[in-house]
Amino acid sequence: MDADTLRQYLEFYQDLGFKTLYRQAPPAVSESPVAGAAAAVENVALPAPPSLNVRENAGPAVTLAHGRVSAEGAPPDIAMELPPLAPKDDTLLKIMEDIGDCRRCRLCEGRQKIVFGVGNERSPIVFVGEGPGADEDAQGIPFVGRAGQLLTQMIEGTAKKEGISLQRSDVYIANVVKCRPPENRTPEADEMEICGQFLHRQLQVIRPKAICALGGTAARAMTGRKEGVTKLRGNWYKWQDIPVMVTYHPSYLLRAYNVQPKREAWEDLKKLLHFAYD
Repeated sequence: MDADTLRQYLEFYQDLGFKTLYRQAPPAVSESPVAGAAAAVENVALPAPPSLNVRENAGPAVTLAHGRVSAEGAPPDIAMELPPLAPKDDTLLKIMEDIGDCRRCRLCEGRQKIVFGVGNERSPIVFVGEGPGADEDAQGIPFVGRAGQLLTQMIEGTAKKEGISLQRSDVYIANVVKCRPPENRTPEADEMEICGQFLHRQLQVIRPKAICALGGTAARAMTGRKEGVTKLRGNWYKWQDIPVMVTYHPSYLLRAYNVQPKREAWEDLKKLLHFAYD
């Protein structure tokens, strides 16, 4: 099993809340030396997540803490903690170094700069967008174009009206994917999955009090839900144990022909800011 497949297994089951898995204990010493040696080096095989195409009977059966696995008469199962998805003492600098000059997916082919993230790494809020646009691709900074300028106004204007001392630089801003998709198209599932490991680590390092998902792509990445933003916005969801507020992407608000979405986005931000800063 290669490292990427193993990471997908671990991320899938940790997102479901599993912390422990079990592997079958080695045979008793009384068994033949050949059998004992084989058992000592056997690989642990996890049940395949629904999205992975893994052949059946790929190795000895193993379950997580929610179940059992041993065949009748087999030795008791041995508990094993799931290894972490990120290295110990992870930092944003380590994540950036691990990304390097990333060539892991096709998005690297047309990009100018990797857009990692920007802001206060101790912020109680992380804003997550879809992906870089042309301005972001040129500067290597998320949300610096027209949509980014509107996001800055939304954050600072809402905070001021609510009596909260807050500037854009006080929060952290990132995207689901770090490279600009061609023609600003929606990132595809495999691109989001590959880049998602780095966003996952960023969020684990920052450990914000809340996450704001801007738009449908970010909402799906953060909540796993398929409904549109209109249905999801204004409500709290969870990414792991961190509350997630979904609202409109600023680029949509720039195109909106009526004031209702803008009013709703303002209400969403009010709720988010009071939750994080009160």
